[in-house]
Amino acid sequence: MNTSGGVGRYDGYDRPLSWSRTVARELVHRASVAEVLLTDVRRARGGGFEAAASWPRSHPTFPRGGGELHSPLMIVETLRQLGIYIPLRYFAVRPSANLVITDLFYEIDPAAEPRLVSGATCVRCRVGVSGLRHDAEGAVSGVRLEVDYLAGGVVFARAGGGARFFRPEQYDAVREGRTAVTAPAGAADRTRPDPAGVGVSGAHDVVIGTDGATLLVEPADMRHPYFFDHATDHLPGMIVLEAARQAAAFVSHGRLLRPTAGRLKTARFIEYDPPARVLCVPHHATCVFRFFQDGLQKAFGVLRYQ
Repeated sequence: MNTSGGVGRYDGYDRPLSWSRTVARELVHRASVAEVLLTDVRRARGGGFEAAASWPRSHPTFPRGGGELHSPLMIVETLRQLGIYIPLRYFAVRPSANLVITDLFYEIDPAAEPRLVSGATCVRCRVGVSGLRHDAEGAVSGVRLEVDYLAGGVVFARAGGGARFFRPEQYDAVREGRTAVTAPAGAADRTRPDPAGVGVSGAHDVVIGTDGATLLVEPADMRHPYFFDHATDHLPGMIVLEAARQAAAFVSHGRLLRPTAGRLKTARFIEYDPPARVLCVPHHATCVFRFFQDGLQKAFGVLRYQ
């Protein structure tokens, strides 16, 4: 057990954060406990929140980046879980609400980020909340988070983004009857990049394929334990970001593997079918990406490297 002074009995400013056990999986929209990173969240003195996250030394989806470093996607996944837990726990967002990520960013200080150690890395998060939106009934319908990540008392990364929350009937209306559509049972037999060339552990972690000279978002494993931990009716945002990262690695012939900063804007839902096309344009230490489907730009952003 790894705690900072013990576990408090109330959600107050003065109780210490705990890394002893994960939060309830339902409060971060995970079906598997193994995919839960948050271990504690509390209000912070002066406003905002503080949170504890446990980053395992070995994770099947997030291989070591740079040998002794955690994958940058651990930062984004921690942000995603905070963006669900805090509204559900503190802002009375209903558990049945549908979360939609509107945009996100992250940046890493390579000189400060923690190295892998035995066991897990205990990460402390300082969370600022802004941009609260309410629907006609007064329920919270949107929020923005900004998070500082600390290890050993040193800030090593920042991340933030926005999310909207839809009641089931609102989501049905937004999706125009497409809520019954789920991920296909199996992916097409595409030609796929070599896993090592896009910085993943195995073939089942590859989420892009090629159709001639066209790069498509089409995960090799539609039962992937992380990306498809639970059913969704559209392509999850984490797959979109990972597809952009893999596409950048592919088009740069392995030169751009581990981004230390990134931004993603999701303009529209990306459906499973037809497969979305990803266009990447690398330039020195950056790569601009765009996702297209049915003739529309669905998402766009940029990745930066050191």
